[in-house]
Amino acid sequence: MSMTAEPKHTLLQQRDSFELASLVSSSSNGSDDNTISSRGSIDRLSHLDYEDDEQFRNQQVSFDSLRRQSYSGSLFDYGDHLFPLAASADTRDGALPLEKQKRLGILNGLGLVIGVQIGSGIFSSPSQVDAQAGSPGASLLVWLVAGILAWTGAASYAELGTAIPLNGGAQAYLHHIFGPLPAFLFAWTAVTILKPGSMAIIAIVFAEYIGRLIFSHGALATTTESASAQEDEYSPVWFNKTVAVAGVLLVTILNAISTKLGTRTGDIFLFLKISSLVAITVIGLIVLVFHKGAGNFSDGWFAGSSSSLGSYAIALYAGLWAFDGWDNLNYVAAEMKNPSKDLPLVIHLAMPIVITCYLTANLAYYAVLPSLELQKSSTIALAFGERVFGRVGAIVFTVCVALSCFGALNAVAFTSARLVYVSGKDGFLPTRFGKVNKKTDTPINALLLQAAFTVVFVLVGEFKNLLTFYGVAGYLFYFLTVLGVIVLRAREPDLDRPYKTFILTPITFCCVALFLISRGVFSAPLEASFVALFVMAGVPIYYWRAGGGLYKMPVLGRFFRPTIQHNDGTTGYIGAPN
Repeated sequence: MSMTAEPKHTLLQQRDSFELASLVSSSSNGSDDNTISSRGSIDRLSHLDYEDDEQFRNQQVSFDSLRRQSYSGSLFDYGDHLFPLAASADTRDGALPLEKQKRLGILNGLGLVIGVQIGSGIFSSPSQVDAQAGSPGASLLVWLVAGILAWTGAASYAELGTAIPLNGGAQAYLHHIFGPLPAFLFAWTAVTILKPGSMAIIAIVFAEYIGRLIFSHGALATTTESASAQEDEYSPVWFNKTVAVAGVLLVTILNAISTKLGTRTGDIFLFLKISSLVAITVIGLIVLVFHKGAGNFSDGWFAGSSSSLGSYAIALYAGLWAFDGWDNLNYVAAEMKNPSKDLPLVIHLAMPIVITCYLTANLAYYAVLPSLELQKSSTIALAFGERVFGRVGAIVFTVCVALSCFGALNAVAFTSARLVYVSGKDGFLPTRFGKVNKKTDTPINALLLQAAFTVVFVLVGEFKNLLTFYGVAGYLFYFLTVLGVIVLRAREPDLDRPYKTFILTPITFCCVALFLISRGVFSAPLEASFVALFVMAGVPIYYWRAGGGLYKMPVLGRFFRPTIQHNDGTTGYIGAPN
């Protein structure tokens, strides 16, 4: 077919839809003769990272539903008569696609979720929650409420992950629910800012704790005053950046060598994180039982609690950030051995574990440390260790925090590379980033691109405004994705959902997300405006890269319309009336 006057991608979308519909029709008639013969069609559908057919046998596919989909591939709901085209294309290239490797089990999933949530925050500075709440009891209640609210988002993602068991997390869900443009805007924002920025921050914190061991000169300065005065001495900028880059490169190499090595590394650090928090809890309880602590409970658990609603809002905001990372497993759902069972199981195991760890660790901190130091210190775990065991304790906990940061860096690197990989398969990035290496069966190109972005952030990045970016952009896409749970319930009630959460769960989280977005907008309107501009800058890039051309953009597309030569010698624009 050669209809040059028609928009290129429109024809491709129609042809791909009709070919897939033809497959459905022929299969239902018992015929296996019809196949997709066009290599170009297969390439354009190479992002369809579908699971094994057995996971979709109960789903019904109609011609109308196929026709409604875009070429970019939210067509996951096919019957067992449709073969995953992307998987066949990758296999022809000699590499086993990630979606077919099925190497992730429950323990690996726990390592990826808990490994990100328990990074450095609970060891370093839960001070914002404690300072705003005003009392041990109020602080612990804020941590509990924040954990439960974060759990509502995780449970909503669990439903989406089992109904749409694809790699890419929110990108795959937004693609199916709202179309390719929102999915691209998420990928554009996450691949360029959110994920590498997050990795860079973790890497810098990791480097700073290593610096404390090397440059401490006999004292780790765990008190508030000395820590702030000697921070530059502990962590010189050149040292921080060098070690941070080395950390990023190391986790990239680990995950490039093999998937198993990356997940085994996560499993090891999972054990370390849990062991460290259990040790803190046990020590704190012993101190509390023998009444040798700081006396924070002497006047009652709620003595001095804040009476300001605004203070609790700030505390809740900080608490929710500490629980961020609950969506990490959804980026690799297609690689799980049994996502329909294991994904919700991991989430509902990880969330109570993390909530319990946060509550007991804060209880231990209150038992050992004076209230003023607890509210202002940026190195709480170090202060805790030094107060109980002296300098040796501070050194031990410094090592634990550094290794915990490295484990979080590894977990983010593992899953974020899958987002780059899926973006390459969706056509949002060059296709080379959607390829799996033949020798290692890992997405090396995606890992390298992610590492490059992260290194740039480490070397030249400014992290002060990154929290605002997360607060607005990150939770904007959280909101849209979880809203999709409600939309799918209404639009596709018969969609196979191996796990189904209560309808109040996504509604509750949507309210939480709107609260965080609005707080970010009102507290930092200039930075929030920049976030909006950055996200919207992805619109022309989408139309240029995957949307059929800049001339198809609403409103502004008229300035990019290509000209055509009519038979009578006159010229015109594609899409313009004759």
